Amino acid sequence: QVQLVESGGGLVQAGGSLRLSCAASGLPFSSSKMGWFRQAPGKEREFVAAINWSGGTTNYKGSVKGRFTISRDNAKNTVNLQLNSLKPEDTAVYYCAAASGGWYDSSYDYWGQGTQVTVSS
Repeated sequence: QVQLVESGGGLVQAGGSLRLSCAASGLPFSSSKMGWFRQAPGKEREFVAAINWSGGTTNYKGSVKGRFTISRDNAKNTVNLQLNSLKPEDTAVYYCAAASGGWYDSSYDYWGQGTQVTVSS
């Protein structure tokens, strides 16, 4: 069965950095679009970043562009999200997701359990 397992969350001061990782199994990872989403308390889940199957194309939520970087290692079936210059408003549970559809298909098929990121001011 498909498993997406996130790690790397934690508590960090504003301006700090974290690196989130997602280990994938049970799916054709090297042909899957991968994404990161987040959900803050009382808010809806929102898109953060996505990367295509080869890593050659990425997309970011406007407010994280230039601060966050998504990357993938198809040999290790992992996707990472480097979070720099963190702000208190980045506090959320971050989710890894996998999609079998094309780049312009907004739906994701599989989700991880999430990892908490807390940014203190």
